[in-house]
Amino acid sequence: MAYSTLTTAPTSSLLSRIGSAFDALATRYKQHRMYRETFDGLSALSNRDLADLGLSRSDIKRIAMEAARG
Repeated sequence: MAYSTLTTAPTSSLLSRIGSAFDALATRYKQHRMYRETFDGLSALSNRDLADLGLSRSDIKRIAMEAARG
């Protein structure tokens, strides 16, 4: 009886996993940059400026996280 086996190259799977990891890392980096830019920008405002926007200092972290996540 004759039979054959089909083998797939594991490198393509490995390369796709590495590519996915880099994509996820790039996404996290962009989110972190957006968080830091928003956080730093709002932190630079005075309490009066924040009040004019309807915000308080305790809202800055939440607003920055929302901006980073979309």
